[in-house]
Amino acid sequence: MKLKQILRKKLTKKELDFVRSSFDIVGTIAIIEIDDKIKKKEKIIAKEVLKLNPHIKTVLKKSGIHYGVYRRQKMIFLAGDKTKTTEYKESGIRLLLDVEKCYFSSRLGTERLRIAKQIVPKEEILVMFSGVAPYPLVFARNSKAKVIYGIEKNTIAHEFAEKNVLLNRFWEKIRLIRGDVRKVMPLLGKKFDRILMPIPKTAEDFLPVALKAAKKTTIIHFYDFGRENEFKLIRNKVKLACKKAKKKCRILRTVKCGNYSPGVYRVCVDFKII
Repeated sequence: MKLKQILRKKLTKKELDFVRSSFDIVGTIAIIEIDDKIKKKEKIIAKEVLKLNPHIKTVLKKSGIHYGVYRRQKMIFLAGDKTKTTEYKESGIRLLLDVEKCYFSSRLGTERLRIAKQIVPKEEILVMFSGVAPYPLVFARNSKAKVIYGIEKNTIAHEFAEKNVLLNRFWEKIRLIRGDVRKVMPLLGKKFDRILMPIPKTAEDFLPVALKAAKKTTIIHFYDFGRENEFKLIRNKVKLACKKAKKKCRILRTVKCGNYSPGVYRVCVDFKII
């Protein structure tokens, strides 16, 4: 609402109706969405966003939706310092990333910490699709995990992840591997105490891979998208995959991890192999 208030003198009442008051801030970058009906005013809006918070140095605009296997988001520069790289801070860690070339959601900070608080000492953890390493680093900083493996296919994200591990001084606790999860997992030949699958749209396809790396007592965090009346269907995906893998499981909880779109949630099913 504050953004709309400062735009009252620069946009018409009709134009203000199309302004989105909320936007993401990643480090020193504000990422906004502009309705096509007010595209001609995007530079004006961006300059006002810069004034809202002295910490914001760059304003980018989302263009299109996440695309490709790396879930990238095209960004268009609008105002401030011309860059798409920033440093983001969360739960005691620092992350360097390119917001256009690497998938990252600042909105999942609470979720990352939620899982970190569940970790018991000496756990060996696997993060599938680890990106720039937010999950491994939050776990390393906020738990007593023994070791955290992160597997990421996106070369650029993996390179940032390696820099972030060094930046946060967790090279003894975190092991990063660049590659396809399906190809890397058999080569590791390991079983883990906890496995994360933070790729909601296609995580179901990787459940068989995760289950092969699970042992009795392993806890898996499975992510998906769905409406509230579809949560049972999401849990059934887990149960069916376990049945096919000849493993027994117990659903521990189903957690809403934020909105994906109106009425559609990002959902995490925490389940345990028994």
